[in-house]
Amino acid sequence: MSAARSASQSDRTRAILEDLEAVRENLLALSDDIWLSIDHNDPDALESGVVFKRAYNAKAAAFDQLASELSVLVQQFTSVRLEAGEESGSEDHEQNERIVRDLNREEPHSLDEDFTYRRPHGFILSGQAASGISTWQRLYELACRQLLQRDAARFASLVDHVDFISNRGNHSMARHPSELRSALEIGNGLFVECNLSANGIRDMLRRFLVAFEIDLAELKIFLRQDRDAGRADRLE
Repeated sequence: MSAARSASQSDRTRAILEDLEAVRENLLALSDDIWLSIDHNDPDALESGVVFKRAYNAKAAAFDQLASELSVLVQQFTSVRLEAGEESGSEDHEQNERIVRDLNREEPHSLDEDFTYRRPHGFILSGQAASGISTWQRLYELACRQLLQRDAARFASLVDHVDFISNRGNHSMARHPSELRSALEIGNGLFVECNLSANGIRDMLRRFLVAFEIDLAELKIFLRQDRDAGRADRLE
């Protein structure tokens, strides 16, 4: 196989893997949309909505598990990695400055916005940047790892913090993956719940920044649609 054909096949494979991740995240967003559209003051509508949500969540969880296994299988066999296009300035000051400059050519977005059906490709948190990100889950992972590196003791203390435990006692963080529905390992034996929509991740990032006493404006998110639009403008 020629190098050009191999590169083209890798690009197609990566695009399909990204689409698979986008479907997983969009299913979570759709669930939120439908739940919010229900008239919660109408007992019949609410009861019907609860039945739907239970069935939907079960099917979505099964799809999520299958999609995750399929993605891992394809990545292992093809050696195509979703993270291959990422760039981080965590260990290289000059590279970080370049990534920051590139991202700042685009429109920044804040944690006050609705990210439903939108896809990220980069972020800057307290001056440290990352780009080439494919999914909200990956953005969440990298941001959490940055916070862990900033203050590991504070990050670990949030496992039992009231702001990271729901009214039903469900934890958003844990020391054991079995305590979460879908666990994402951050480091130091700590895991976060990652079965979240884009807006769910937005809300969790907001909680983390408040817990770390970081101004919300210190996190700027950059969206793929803005990057692609900018590229299209430059080609005209």
